[in-house]
Amino acid sequence: MHLLSQTEGQLALQLARLYAESAVTGKTPHGEPELTEIFTEKRGIFVTLTKFGDLRGCIGFPFPVMALGEAIKEAAVHAAVDDPRFYPVNEGELSEISVEVTILTQPTLLECAPERRPAAVIVGRHGLIAEMNGHTGLLLPQVAVEYRWGPVEFLRETCNKAGLHPDAWTSASCNILTFEGQIFKE
Repeated sequence: MHLLSQTEGQLALQLARLYAESAVTGKTPHGEPELTEIFTEKRGIFVTLTKFGDLRGCIGFPFPVMALGEAIKEAAVHAAVDDPRFYPVNEGELSEISVEVTILTQPTLLECAPERRPAAVIVGRHGLIAEMNGHTGLLLPQVAVEYRWGPVEFLRETCNKAGLHPDAWTSASCNILTFEGQIFKE
């Protein structure tokens, strides 16, 4: 996967803010930045909105199902007004909202015995997806760093996010996928 340049990362942030604000205000977005070729590549992404450092919305696409530019637009809109964990962002909050865009690598199955999973998870580098019995949960790489989790706690919290027992990761029937993320913040 080609990494985005800092300039392209800034374009991603501008695009995410433009569409998040448009979703909140109900106004047609104006001044969309001119995007480079990399924004036509299919990528997994997440747009995270915070208010004074607290999560205010986070929506994304773990797998590369659409072009990066379109994925950023979709995720930004949904993070602002459709994250089921939060009330929609209101217009008065927009100046207090910070935007973060995380561009993901393709998630890959962690192929080792369950007892070896903690040693294979690199906190600060890997994001995790836990899948079992139709339940799925994802945590971005920066979450484990923010909460100062070790690999076992990161695995447990990812299972918890999936609605699974926290120790589900110890079962061979629980799939654990890892991915990496390139993070851009305002």
